[in-house]
Formats: sequence, C-alpha cells, structure tokens
Amino acid sequence: MSSTPRSVRVADVAGKSVLVRSDLNVPLEGGRVADDTRIRASLPTLRHLLDRGASEVVVCSHLGRPKGPDPALEMAPVAARLRELLPDDRIQVLEKTRNDPATAQRLAEGRDLFVLDAFGSAHRAHASTVGVAKLLPAYAGLLLEQELEMLGRLLGEVERPFVLVAGGAKVADKLGVLVSLGGRADAVLVGGKMAEELRDENPLPYAAVLPSDVVAAAAFEENAETQVTAFDELPEGWLGLDIGPETRERFAREIRGARTVFWNGPMGVFEWPRFAEGTKAVAKAVAAVDAYTVVGGGDSVRALHELGLADEMSWVSTGGGASLEFLEGKQLPGVAAVPSR
Repeated sequence: MSSTPRSVRVADVAGKSVLVRSDLNVPLEGGRVADDTRIRASLPTLRHLLDRGASEVVVCSHLGRPKGPDPALEMAPVAARLRELLPDDRIQVLEKTRNDPATAQRLAEGRDLFVLDAFGSAHRAHASTVGVAKLLPAYAGLLLEQELEMLGRLLGEVERPFVLVAGGAKVADKLGVLVSLGGRADAVLVGGKMAEELRDENPLPYAAVLPSDVVAAAAFEENAETQVTAFDELPEGWLGLDIGPETRERFAREIRGARTVFWNGPMGVFEWPRFAEGTKAVAKAVAAVDAYTVVGGGDSVRALHELGLADEMSWVSTGGGASLEFLEGKQLPGVAAVPSR
C-alpha cells in the first residue's frame, strides 16, 4: 500500500490559483444534469479552498467517453449545476480534459498548486491526475482522503462476520478483489452473470455462495416470459436475469448477520423492474444491518439512490474501478503522484 498523501488541509492557498481535478462525470439528460451526486461530493474540497482564501479555483474533469467532439457531452450543464450549489465567482470549470502531455502543461500554466480530488480517476495515470502532479505542488482533496480512509478500513482488522457481496457480468472484472478481499471474508455471495461463470469454472481459492434459484427469461427482453427455476436447471435457451426469491432470502439472512459488508455489483438486470428484486433485496438488507457497510460500483450506487437508501450506508464510494483496484491492494497512480505527508 502507498503512504498517505499530503492533505489539502495543510496547503497554503490564500491568494493562490488552485487547479482541482474533480470527478464531475455525471449523467446528462436533455441538456441538464440528471444526477448531481458526484458534483455534491466535490463541494467540501471546493468550499475549503474558497474559505481558505484561494484567489481562483479552476476545476477540471472528464465527462463521458466521447471519441471526438460531442456537443451532448459539453461541461456547460455541469458548470451550471456546480454554480447553483456553490455560487462563487472565483470558481471556473474547464471543458473536458484530454489525456496527453500538452494537456498537463496547459492545465498547470498559471496555477500555483494542484489538488487531486477525483478518486474515481486515481487509478489512471492521466495528464489531469499524474501529469499535473509532476508540474505543480500536489495535495489530496478531502473526498480523496475520505475514500482512502473508508475503503482502507476494509483492508485492516474488520469486525466479523465479514460478508462480501458481488454481482455483475464478468468474474474477470472483479477477480482481483474477489481473491484478495474475498479471501479474507467469512462469506462471499455472488449473483448476476458472474454466478454462472463461477458455477461452470471457479478460479477462486474458496467456494463462493451461489444462487439456489433464479428468475429465468425466455429472451433478453424487458417483457419476456419468465419463470423461477433452480439455478442449475435453466430451460434450454432461457437466461437467468435475476436471483430468485429463495436466494434473496438467503443472501439477506447472511447480510443481516454481518458486522462488516462490502457490496459491488447488481444481482441481475436491475434496470428492468421485473429483474430488479434481487438487487433491491440486497440493498435493503445492507441498509438495515447494524454493521460497517461500504458500497462501490456505478450500478450498485445507482440502485441505492433509486431506492433512497444511500444515506443508510457507512460509505458509498465514488470510484468504480479505482475502488476495486485499491481493495486489491494495488497502488493507484494518481494517489502515488501526490507527495506523502
């Protein structure tokens, strides 16, 4: 594990121009911000800089994954929402960042120091994370610090039983954390397409708890014919698109008995209401348990917000891939680029 990066709390920012790499990668609908969770998460660091007398706070972020200029992914709606939440003329939001050396030079020009607050991008050695940190005095923002602290608790001595819940499409995407963190858990519950992969071939050094039943669909369609079947008795050509009622109860029971829980990934195709019950059951169980609960991954976090349960968690991470790599024990390039205390 890398050493603790020095905090923006110790930076002298009075009268200075500060570049902040935030994570403002939010969904847009109809030219407006559809979910401002990440914008709100960036506010404590920005407020801190303003309160400490920074003359200018210049915020940069990526937005979406455009392959070229895309008017639908311009930062204007994001900047507008940020100014609604934090109206201050000293804040400037730049257009989307690009990943090349020239970008790092351009971002650093005229700035006095750099604050990395985008935990969700800290696992990428990009111009706006590592590149700028090599050109300016660099500090960790408040959100980045909190992510490292809250996720870091899972890597130390945890209160047991410790239950890890994993879902999603591919085991390969989460193999590292399933081996490293899952190997320390008392139970690993797996749903989604991943469960079928583990049933057919288990690369893990332990036996995960797999579904006993699934909600099967005749086709990958929102309104397809469905039936509940045993996990290993899917009719030919049918697809398991959610965990079944028996599995929901078993997973919820395991979670209710835990003292530490980490959840990453949906239990099925939760975007379609008929296949969302498994994800809902897990979310409600994690919200209700008296334990240290951490949730990461875009789909799990989205489900929590849709159910109004995010505030019931001990920590909801803003990082998807970054949180998984951190919990694998990997050094995050962006964090490593900030000098230690």
